[in-house]
Amino acid sequence: MVMQRIVKPKTQRGKRFLESREPKIFENCKQCMFVKGGNTSQTVSQLLKELYTLKKGNAIMYKRKNIMRPFEDETQMEFFSQKSDSSLFVFGSHSKKRPNNIVVGRMFDHHILDMIELGVDDFKSMFDIQGPKCSLGTKPCLMFAGEQFDSSPEYSRLKNLLIDFFRGEVITRVRLQGLEHVIQVTAADGKILVRNYRIALKKSGGRVPRVELQEMGPSVDFTMRRTKIASDDLYKRSLKKPKEATVKKKKNISKDPFGSKLGRIHMQKQDLGNLQTRKLKALKRKPDAKGDHFEGSPKKSKTSNEEAT
Repeated sequence: MVMQRIVKPKTQRGKRFLESREPKIFENCKQCMFVKGGNTSQTVSQLLKELYTLKKGNAIMYKRKNIMRPFEDETQMEFFSQKSDSSLFVFGSHSKKRPNNIVVGRMFDHHILDMIELGVDDFKSMFDIQGPKCSLGTKPCLMFAGEQFDSSPEYSRLKNLLIDFFRGEVITRVRLQGLEHVIQVTAADGKILVRNYRIALKKSGGRVPRVELQEMGPSVDFTMRRTKIASDDLYKRSLKKPKEATVKKKKNISKDPFGSKLGRIHMQKQDLGNLQTRKLKALKRKPDAKGDHFEGSPKKSKTSNEEAT
C-alpha cells in the first residue's frame, strides 16, 4: 500500500503555484500575455504595446525577445501560460516569409485550444489620431459586421476568440455613461478591419443624449493566414461548467422592493365538512327538510321499552 505524501507549501510563491494548478470552480478574469518573437518589426512592437494598453489591468507584457514558433512547437507558449496563469496570448514576429505577423490564441487547462495567425497590412497608431481617448479599464462595446462571421467556421471562431479577448470582467449591468469604448470588427474583401471609437454623449435638447463616435485608434487591417482550431469535442469540453458553479434557482421565493424575502406555500384544498368545531348551539347543524333528524346524524330507532309504553 502506497501512501501519497501531502505537499505543503513553505513559501508564498509555492502556495501560489499549487493554487494555480488546482481546478477553479469560478474562473477569474482571463489574463492575456503579450510575447515578442526573436525578430519583430517596429509595426508589430507598437501594435503589441497598444493592445496591451487596451487590456491593461488584465495583461502581462514580456519585454525580452523569445525565439519560439507557436505553430511548430506549442510547449514554450504553454510553459509561459502556466508560469503567468494566463489563458490568452498574443505573439508578434516578423520574417521575410511572413512579415508583420500576429498570432492570437487561447488556452484550455494550459494547453493551446485555438490559435489564429493574422498578417498586419495597415496599421495606424492611436498617437497618430488626434482627440481624447477613453479611460483605462472601461468595458468595450463589440460590434461585428460581415457575412463571413456567420458562414465560415474559421471566421466564426475568430469572432468568438475576439469576444473572449476584449470582453474583460463579466458584469450584469452597465451604466449608460460608462460606455465609452466601441470596437468594430468588419470582414470584407478577404480582410479583417478593426477600428476603435470613443463614444461622445452630447446635448440633444431632450432626456436622451445624442451619441457620436470619434475614432481614437488603433486602427488595423488584418489578413488571415494560418489557423489551428480545436475539434468540436474539445471545444464542447472547454465550455462545460461544473455542477458546483451552477446555482439552482429556488422556487416560490422572491424579494420585494425593500429587499425582504417573500415565500409562497402551496397547500392542498381542505375539506371543511369534516372540520371539528366547538360544540355550541350556534354551530349545531340544522335539521333537514323532514325535520325528524339532523343532517349527518343517524336516525334513532325506537327501543322495545318505548313501544311498550
